[in-house]
Amino acid sequence: MRPDWKCRPAVLIFLAVILTLGGCSNRGTSEPAKNGAGTVPQRADSAGPGHSDATSPQPNPRNSSESQDPSAPESGSADPAEELLNRMTMAEKIGQLILVGMEGTTASEQTRKFIEDAHVGGFIFYKDNIKTSRQSLALFNRLKQDNAANPVPLFLSVDEEGGRVSRMPGDFSDIPSAAAIGGTGRVEAAEALYRLIGKEMTGFGLNMDFAPVLDIHSNPDNPVIGDRSFGNTAKRVGGMGIAAMNGLKAEGVIPVIKHFPGHGDTSVDSHLGLPVLSHDLNRLRQLELLPFQNAIREGADVVMIAHLLLPKLDPKAPASFSEAIIHDLLRKELDFQGVVISDDLTMGAITQHYKIEEAAVRFIRAGGNIALVGHDPAKQEAVIQAITRAVEQGEISGEMLDERVYPILQLKIKYGLTDKPAQGADQKAINAGIADVLETYEIR
Repeated sequence: MRPDWKCRPAVLIFLAVILTLGGCSNRGTSEPAKNGAGTVPQRADSAGPGHSDATSPQPNPRNSSESQDPSAPESGSADPAEELLNRMTMAEKIGQLILVGMEGTTASEQTRKFIEDAHVGGFIFYKDNIKTSRQSLALFNRLKQDNAANPVPLFLSVDEEGGRVSRMPGDFSDIPSAAAIGGTGRVEAAEALYRLIGKEMTGFGLNMDFAPVLDIHSNPDNPVIGDRSFGNTAKRVGGMGIAAMNGLKAEGVIPVIKHFPGHGDTSVDSHLGLPVLSHDLNRLRQLELLPFQNAIREGADVVMIAHLLLPKLDPKAPASFSEAIIHDLLRKELDFQGVVISDDLTMGAITQHYKIEEAAVRFIRAGGNIALVGHDPAKQEAVIQAITRAVEQGEISGEMLDERVYPILQLKIKYGLTDKPAQGADQKAINAGIADVLETYEIR
């Protein structure tokens, strides 16, 4: 049974913020959303993939060095994210910078501690956490219930790409790999299938998908990307990726484009070691960056940073916490003002070469927003403590902390995230929809 939320002032505050959103400017990101709690109108500016009139992400007005957004509220007008930020404690703000994984298939004392003590911004779920539809729904709803006293709802996320990277319960039909979808040459197929992924996810209350993959499969010896890529050209990957992104958005799921600045031409699996990419900036601009650049122009909300060392851009730090790549390339050159999330910091590319807690702090300082720590409670707690210590000691200033948290709050408000329990996905309708798309576009 869900606790009596009426007795929880923090929740009332957040719900009041959500209700005022409709009358407030959202700095060019007022696209309506749908979440596990219900449906809202579709976006009014739903241009198809490649539409030249799509609005680019607007500069974050909290960053004083960036140009001001002309659509921002005038002095004295309401900004829901700003108002929420100003009411949060330091610990609550720090928690928003961290997204953790969990062990097992049920909520535990450890997940409760992450929620109640660390105020983490969300969870990532793997196949080991998701066994059946009933179990999964109970897990997600329990985590939401445990978070009800916190002022900000949780990100509940998965890697649901289709193909070999799939997390949803086995009673749902398989979604084909990106390579199979890309092979149709039809962006409509990508959008339709990722809408169905979105329907599955929102039925369970999941609200963030670490997809689509925008890496170009330019190296046949790549051990980690392969058929996770839509193709071997920037045009194919960009077109399919934007369509997939829009399909998720249409169902109220937050897409995370990955793995910036491009993991396609590597021969080392970053889960195991640190790939080194010898390309210079000119080469990246001609190939790897193009799908990301186009997706950002089409309104991408979240970018995941890859664990890659690019010595011609930064000989000392991998992309994961490189200021040259996160701040100079992604933020300034590509004008991305949304949320930047790290790839899992427990992967071998980081843990074999760096201290995970130092990597997390450097990631935040370089311009990142959310440190993803997918495994090992000891590592997760070390990252939480390290970021907390960095704030307390001024390594991460109060101003920087606010600048990192603000876009996260904007994103959660934009997509209407709540801790209201989900009701479950319509398995029969979704499976029928998948079968219909596979037949229509002759995907095997």
